[in-house]
Amino acid sequence: MRTVALPSIVLIATLAVSVLAAAQARPAQTPQPPDASYTVHRAGGASQAALLAADDGAWKAAEVLSWGSAPYETRLRALWAPEGLYLRWDADDPAPWATMTRRDDHLWDEEVVEIFLDPAWAGKDYWELEISPTNVVCDVRMVAPHPTVTSDLTWNHEGLQTAVRHEKNADGSPKRWIATAFAPWAGFRSLPLPEKVALPPAPGDAWGFNAFRIERPNGPANPKEGSVNRAWSPTGAPSFHVPAAFRKFVFAAQ
Repeated sequence: MRTVALPSIVLIATLAVSVLAAAQARPAQTPQPPDASYTVHRAGGASQAALLAADDGAWKAAEVLSWGSAPYETRLRALWAPEGLYLRWDADDPAPWATMTRRDDHLWDEEVVEIFLDPAWAGKDYWELEISPTNVVCDVRMVAPHPTVTSDLTWNHEGLQTAVRHEKNADGSPKRWIATAFAPWAGFRSLPLPEKVALPPAPGDAWGFNAFRIERPNGPANPKEGSVNRAWSPTGAPSFHVPAAFRKFVFAAQ
């Protein structure tokens, strides 16, 4: 890691060496078409408690976005409501692990699910959220993408709520972990967004986005070896932070 000091804020370069090394070894992934998109439907009458608890009935209106392959397939869902955005990741994992315990720890060095949201399609100052299998959160204002990759880890999303639950197979072994998040629209207002960005969004508005999963099968003793780094929209670079790979995150009327 390297730190860049500016007069009013500390920007931390999140160019993770472990991600770079793993990217060199991973097989090529098929790029998403330029017009690929994800439709974010309304949450309807689902309660916040049910959505954060990953109740399948509460999430039935959500489209499912899948990437990766067994045994580490990942599925993303999103819904929106007048008060904020709801997110859910289902991460298949026979042996989830985590050691970090503090908010804004460098979760990308362990196992994590992630999403980037770029409300202004600016390719900078976009929103990043990471959640670990033990519900530790890293919420970030990404100041600049690859190859600089600078971020503001002092920024926090006001009112953010997250939860994680684990599912087991019939024999009691781990099956998957499910992370959920609620991000109030008000929290996005502290990003340096242009006035044209509506919060809450209007139906038909589209943000830039990409979603990710980092899996480290060898555990905390040897996390870098055999790391599995997967993007829903492959970046074609040794970094997730490639705005050219962002696709449309479209807010639907229903």
